[in-house]
Amino acid sequence: MDEAPEPIPVIRTVDCGTAKLLPDVDRPRAWLLTVDGAPQSYVDLDAPDHLEFEYVRRLAYVLDEVAAPGRPLDVLHLGGGALTLPRYLAACRPHSRQDVVEADRGLLALVTEHLPLPGDRGITVHAEDARTALEAAPEGSADVIVADVFGGSRVPAHLTSVEYAQAAARVLRPDGCYAANLADGAPFGFLRGQLANFATAFEHLALIAEPSVLRGRRFGNAVLLASRAPLPIAALARRTAGDAFPARVEQGAALRRLIADAVPVRDAEAVASPVPPEGAFSVG
Repeated sequence: MDEAPEPIPVIRTVDCGTAKLLPDVDRPRAWLLTVDGAPQSYVDLDAPDHLEFEYVRRLAYVLDEVAAPGRPLDVLHLGGGALTLPRYLAACRPHSRQDVVEADRGLLALVTEHLPLPGDRGITVHAEDARTALEAAPEGSADVIVADVFGGSRVPAHLTSVEYAQAAARVLRPDGCYAANLADGAPFGFLRGQLANFATAFEHLALIAEPSVLRGRRFGNAVLLASRAPLPIAALARRTAGDAFPARVEQGAALRRLIADAVPVRDAEAVASPVPPEGAFSVG
């Protein structure tokens, strides 16, 4: 019997640039998605619980710890990529209801053609702008909002304002959790502004990042958490500290010191997240 042909890279022009699906030589049905050289997603179609990127694992830890194991969640994903986290949640919390919003129609077409979702998993994908979808979502309809929206390597400006943070608070249930993948470096002007924004609508905030990022030694990812209810800090601290790339969970006084004199950023003054230093996130 003939062996299956080796997978080959797929390259396509999408709305936001040039997307590539690159097969992983070590995992037969695993793919890396990049857009303009920046890694966006990694998916193993045979093992949806295999999460290659450390920031994605941190977001997954949040999904694991915000509710009792196995309890279905209603989740709004802002930013789709290759749908890594929706696949993960469907596998780990069956019967969850997930809405995924992705503005890049070309990217969605590429992903659904080459990395199709398994049927009947409660995942609905919408080709729509994230802010528009958030503002149209019913009040109190989500247990979790996961935001991982990048235009190239930057979070778009209309997703960085206090009005956006307040829209997220409206959509979440009273004990719901907002979790966002952000990126910044010292002196953390962008990250400080984001924390100030979410502090206007949420009592509890936390930040998950590698110590070298938190100390300002390098530019990198930081996961921002916000909730009106207490966050599972101890569980998250334990999980992130035990990761292959250990991270810290900051909250309380440490975050107040980081916010310092930062003030909320309104729509009229909002700007995209900073341009990463050359080579910060690119792959060959």
